[in-house]
Amino acid sequence: MKLNVQGMACSHCVGIITKAIRAIDPNARVDVDLDAETVTIEGGIDQGLAMAAIEAEGYGVEPQSTAAPKKACCGCS
Repeated sequence: MKLNVQGMACSHCVGIITKAIRAIDPNARVDVDLDAETVTIEGGIDQGLAMAAIEAEGYGVEPQSTAAPKKACCGCS
């Protein structure tokens, strides 16, 4: 799953989020991208639980849409 997370700024944030997710699933693979403001989690963790754990640490979080954005054919929107 991939989540958009607001408020991350440094390696300390990476550690906090990783620790929060691994408290639920110690075997989860957590990849935090500070520039893209995303967290990718691989493992058997429920999305709602992951989001709640991240929110509990003070970050804004929402699921990332998996749908491709629609493109206008000629820029007319």
